[in-house]
Amino acid sequence: MPTYEEFVEAIKPLWDTHWLTNMGQYHKILEDSLRDYLDVPCISLMVNGHMALELAIQSFDFPEGGEIITTPYTFISTTHAIVRNKLMPVFCDVKPENGCIDESKIEELITEKTVAILPVHVYGNVCNIEEIERIAYKYNIKVIYDAAHAFGVTYKGRGIGSYGDASIFSFHATKVFNTIEGGAITFHNPAMYDKLRNLKNFGIRGEELVVEVGANAKMNELCAIMGICNLKRVDEVAACRKKIHDYYISNLHNIDGISLLDLTEEQTRNYAYFPIFLKNEQMRNALYDTLHADGINSRKYFHPLTSDQACFKNKYKNMKLDVAKDLSNRVLVLPMYEGLAFEDVDRILAIVKDIVYKYK
Repeated sequence: MPTYEEFVEAIKPLWDTHWLTNMGQYHKILEDSLRDYLDVPCISLMVNGHMALELAIQSFDFPEGGEIITTPYTFISTTHAIVRNKLMPVFCDVKPENGCIDESKIEELITEKTVAILPVHVYGNVCNIEEIERIAYKYNIKVIYDAAHAFGVTYKGRGIGSYGDASIFSFHATKVFNTIEGGAITFHNPAMYDKLRNLKNFGIRGEELVVEVGANAKMNELCAIMGICNLKRVDEVAACRKKIHDYYISNLHNIDGISLLDLTEEQTRNYAYFPIFLKNEQMRNALYDTLHADGINSRKYFHPLTSDQACFKNKYKNMKLDVAKDLSNRVLVLPMYEGLAFEDVDRILAIVKDIVYKYK
């Protein structure tokens, strides 16, 4: 967060104008600033990351019942956005080295109903973009990237949101960059901007004109101002996180019973998360319980898989997702935030090492 004084000073003009929403001055400033910072052709701000994904999918007018190939190793929003568009998620397994969708298994899942691939840059790890987009071009289907974890990440010198037909970002309060609550869609086709404006603002284009059935997914001016303030120091935040990340790595990289994910050297990092993978589920659960008993919040992020959630009533239980299930059963994401003190990291590390040696 910015300082209290900075934020209060920044929002003072709202009391003069009373313009709190409906694509105001600060909405425009943030949109333009993010287009430059993320190095993307076009961008549309949204009320949150989920509505960004839901409306990104809706904007392509896929036929009802179409199939979207995606990953089960993600936050439930990814799957819900597909289902709420009356489309069918088809789950593809992931790669053990980075948790991203296994591009070598995508083609075997393509049918005449497939309309898109929806990969996730898990923990900010970049998917195999070249292979995914080769497959999409071959079968004439869309690629929509869930880049909720990948704010500010670049791949081969380009902003991660410049790949595919569209990408979505989350600006939730827990993210590296936040607008309190918010999100965005990035894309190439300028005509998509008007389409998304309609979808996020009830299709209203005048006092007496509604041209399309739409939702209410606009970002308000208070959230936009928070984003403007936070964007000024997002690189500083990432640098602080990097120090904590490197300290974790130096203490955990050679411990038997703990494995870490790989990142391609062709991408930059934003240090949003620090996941570790324990030897087995018993060790993971013991560490989770011990940390929480000591007042330290960690997360089994992601467990269970979205395909195994109760809302789907075992619909996908027979899908072959061995790697994703293995990662889900062993993952634990350790605390990672700008103000995390190194003495607290040492407390965390001491508990991690104790549990690993105990359950070896």
